[in-house]
Amino acid sequence: MKQFLTVKDAGNVPALVSEALALRKNIGQYRDLGRGKTLGLLFLNPSLRTRMSSQRAAYDLGMNVVVLNLDKDSWQIEFEDGAVMNGTKSEHIKEAAGVISQYCDVIGLRSFPGLVDREKDYTEHILHTFQKYCSKPLISLESGTRHPLQSFADMITIAETSAKKKPKVVLTWAPHIKALPQAVPNSFAEWAVASGAEVIITHPRGYDLAPEFSQGAEVTYDQDAALAGADYVYVKNWSSYEDYGAMPPVQEDWLLTPEKMKLTKNAKIMHCLPVRRNVELLDALIDGPDSLIQLQAGHRVTAAQTVLKKILESV
Repeated sequence: MKQFLTVKDAGNVPALVSEALALRKNIGQYRDLGRGKTLGLLFLNPSLRTRMSSQRAAYDLGMNVVVLNLDKDSWQIEFEDGAVMNGTKSEHIKEAAGVISQYCDVIGLRSFPGLVDREKDYTEHILHTFQKYCSKPLISLESGTRHPLQSFADMITIAETSAKKKPKVVLTWAPHIKALPQAVPNSFAEWAVASGAEVIITHPRGYDLAPEFSQGAEVTYDQDAALAGADYVYVKNWSSYEDYGAMPPVQEDWLLTPEKMKLTKNAKIMHCLPVRRNVELLDALIDGPDSLIQLQAGHRVTAAQTVLKKILESV
């Protein structure tokens, strides 16, 4: 593995998930793999699980870790080519990425979309500009359109808990107080399809994902119909792709409830976290016996360990 930016870098998803589950059982055997290697974790946005799980994964493989908040701990970075740098930004990404590449053997970068300029976000301007001037393997810690480490952890969670080879997995939109990116639902949809699951995406009108991410999945505006017979229900809010970054008004009640869950086949509940309790998802479901939310968070370490192992074996 030379990089980890999209599901395409995973190759055969079921095979990679199987490798991850095997690795989880005996991580100790690879503690020398990363000896003398340094992982650089660069954050332009907040993080809890991604930051801590990536650090833990690297330590378990014997790596050193350097964590840098690019928006707070370093000079402000200019990402535009040809910029006249007479404002607040003191360092260009050309120099910054080149220097960081000399200090680190593997680099992870986290950058949220602005939700203003769809073309800029969906061409992954920040991620690809950094990659252009970076000479080391790059891992996406979440980008404008995807969160592959989260989605990989989600597939590990489903594989570990599913009694079916082809479970019915429902991705359902949920209410929120502010506009959120499409990165997690985009990524979850394409990873779930690639894993071989039966994938249903349900959301209000006006919240369709970009067509490239819903390929291979069934899309419906009827939440009850989607939930019928489901084995897994993944709850997540996102803003509009078509009316980019907006929150079109929703008349129906999209909050998942224990009553709605009775439509499923004793489905397990998933969420990437952080979750706004009793806004996105009710306490009764987050804390209930069918919740896999903590297991998902635990598998963030498993996912990061597997990706780092694959990259270290290839460099």
